[in-house]
Amino acid sequence: MSTLRVTAEPLTIHEHPRADALELAQVGLYRAVVAKGAYRSGDFAVYIPEQSVLPATLVDELGLTGRLAGKASDRVKAVRLRGELSQGIVCRPRALEGTDLERAAADGTDFAALLGITKWSPPIPPTMSGDVESAADLLPWADVENLQRYPDIFEPGEPVVLTEKLHGTACLVTYVADETGAPAVPGEPRGKVLVSSKGFGAKGLALKEDPRNLYWRAVHGHAVAEVAARLAAKLGARRVGIFGEVFGAGVQDLSYGANARSTELGYAVFDVSAEIDGQVRWLDAVELLDGELPLVPRLYEGPFSLEKVLELASGRETVSGREMHLREGVVIRSATERYSPVVGGRAMAKSVSPAYLTRKGGTEYE
Repeated sequence: MSTLRVTAEPLTIHEHPRADALELAQVGLYRAVVAKGAYRSGDFAVYIPEQSVLPATLVDELGLTGRLAGKASDRVKAVRLRGELSQGIVCRPRALEGTDLERAAADGTDFAALLGITKWSPPIPPTMSGDVESAADLLPWADVENLQRYPDIFEPGEPVVLTEKLHGTACLVTYVADETGAPAVPGEPRGKVLVSSKGFGAKGLALKEDPRNLYWRAVHGHAVAEVAARLAAKLGARRVGIFGEVFGAGVQDLSYGANARSTELGYAVFDVSAEIDGQVRWLDAVELLDGELPLVPRLYEGPFSLEKVLELASGRETVSGREMHLREGVVIRSATERYSPVVGGRAMAKSVSPAYLTRKGGTEYE
């Protein structure tokens, strides 16, 4: 999931091709359906992104009672309105009456707390949960922002890598090298192994080892800790983080031909980090782990172009080799790891398929 920020944004208004009483308000590369005449290009309004949960009073004020997602009809989700994809809500809440929205946009003011808007947390099935413990040495994984919200992360023509975004659950593995000098046990890593989900990892928590737990099953099934130990020795690293997606029937609605209820549990690495000489570095998973662990499919290497990203974000999945179902999207990274001032972190983003966003019966467990 992306970071929740409810901000004022400049709008570009487009005609709705299939509805005389509606228009499309563009924010970044997102478009949200609005009433015709409510806004003009150059106006500023508040943008409430997908996966936001709104208080009942705001839902009522915006005239959206019974029209949002979730059991309480309070969650913002992408929908198609008269055939056009609408992502997020564009509005001017009464609570911000008198606020200089243009100035707020320039300052990057976040109105989420003021408006009582929170980020939706998906439910955690029992197989993805368990007993947890504090894990100060766990190497974290950060939320990846959406390119549609931040289209200036990459420069035109900048060398990038696009990998397929898988619909599973993120598994964080940190191997902490043994610094005691204790003798190695054949077939076992000498250091400490920490396993977590994205949700627990964000809180600095690791899952205690349990053979029933989905993440530990994937780690044992693919000998991830042993691979991490070898990589730590090769790099001279104190810690190595291997970040992979666990998938299959029983995890999410897209299975890729794998089955989480059996030994055919799917797993694919999407990133690697290592602490070397006191500094955490992000490394090339293909260069380090090809042939050692399954990797997410790499779909493209070349100059960045929005057209190429949007083309590859849609289509059929390539993981199973059988194009079993739609593709969730793609993850875009700079070919050379770098910092992006646009998002205040790594130059990395995601682009999600419209078909994935509007599919019926989808699951979104974290």
